[in-house]
Amino acid sequence: MFDKVYKTIVLKETEAGTKDVFHWTWAASTALGGHGPGHGHSHGGPGGHTHELMDGPGSYVEREALRVRDDWDQRAFTVGVGGPVGSGKTALMLALCRKLREKHSVCAVTNDIFTKEDWEFLCRNEALPEDRMRAIETGGCPHAAIREDYSANMDSVRELTRRFRPELVLLESGGDNLAANFSRELADYIIYVIDVAGGDKIPRKGGPGITQSDLLVVNKTDLAEAVGADLAVMERDAARMRQGGPTLFCQAKHGVGVDEVVKLILESASHLGAPVKGTH
Repeated sequence: MFDKVYKTIVLKETEAGTKDVFHWTWAASTALGGHGPGHGHSHGGPGGHTHELMDGPGSYVEREALRVRDDWDQRAFTVGVGGPVGSGKTALMLALCRKLREKHSVCAVTNDIFTKEDWEFLCRNEALPEDRMRAIETGGCPHAAIREDYSANMDSVRELTRRFRPELVLLESGGDNLAANFSRELADYIIYVIDVAGGDKIPRKGGPGITQSDLLVVNKTDLAEAVGADLAVMERDAARMRQGGPTLFCQAKHGVGVDEVVKLILESASHLGAPVKGTH
């Protein structure tokens, strides 16, 4: 009944502080209804959750398949925007809101650990009407809120869908490391944002966000010369790590490449049969 064993680290809160406890998790074969390594986490009670140990950088061709569904009236087509801290996720969110709102009904959700900083930024810049945006304070590891326990995000997306009947919901994760990625049950289309300022080595480091997202955005290309990053190297490594999966080089703050991002989002929505037709 079981075809793989995964070693995980459980973080447990004790009176003496946080303690790492190693244990083995048996994962049922997907053919028998198991979820496989992408869902091997199990929360260890209040304040704790598990961290999966991956044995490779991930594969684009073997990534979790896009889900065809028909409950769009319960959860609008959801675009997950993830990536490390400071990569430009919120700048891309703002640019996407401004571009998509011209023809489509849009809502947005942001995630921060202890603040509402990104939501406040979108509000100050009038990305969307304030009541169409929600802020979630995850209070812990940002990746858990978009994959292992995405209930708060799912509730917000569903609430916005019921209230406004949007065609799309843009969902920004909190900044995290290269091991973070969205659950396919939460995000229909996944964008992962890295930036040139992190160095041209980032694409070849891999991780599920880089290798398995539907779209990799390499942001802040205008900073390449200043930081000594070679865009040709990043393009080569991204193509290799993503096995030919789509990668766009952008300057979200200046709107460069945003039209291409929007085009890919709308193509994916059409492919999945989501009712994203444009309102005016």
